[in-house]
Amino acid sequence: INAEYMGRPGGSILTLTYLGGERVVDGYNLMGVAKAALESCVKYLASDLGPGDIRVNAISAGPIKTLAASAIGDFSSMCALNAYMSPLLRNTDADEVAKSALYLLSNLSSGVTGENLHVDCGYHIVGTPKKATLEKWLVKSTEK
Repeated sequence: INAEYMGRPGGSILTLTYLGGERVVDGYNLMGVAKAALESCVKYLASDLGPGDIRVNAISAGPIKTLAASAIGDFSSMCALNAYMSPLLRNTDADEVAKSALYLLSNLSSGVTGENLHVDCGYHIVGTPKKATLEKWLVKSTEK
């Protein structure tokens, strides 16, 4: 990609990724490897395209109910666990991801490149759930 081909200097490239590219997510398997490669490409492209004032970033969204997500086995349990464990105690929605994309594609983020922005209600920062959260989750899952 060359800025000359874009008709004007500068620009922004954005991709979507998922936490499974950074950490092991049960059932994500080969897609995790693919997302890890994608996230590495974001960094290398940011470095290569930066001199042309082209920024390259990624958004790592939490689970969102979409048609594609329906193909993931036990997706509803994944969403429930994410909501219980995330610091905001809920799942993100498509509108939040869209607003973050607008930020990364606009001049508001003119100094941002090579980043992987997590839009997952903070789920990616959690190492282990709080005891009360885990107990609540266990009780709810045994009720099914």
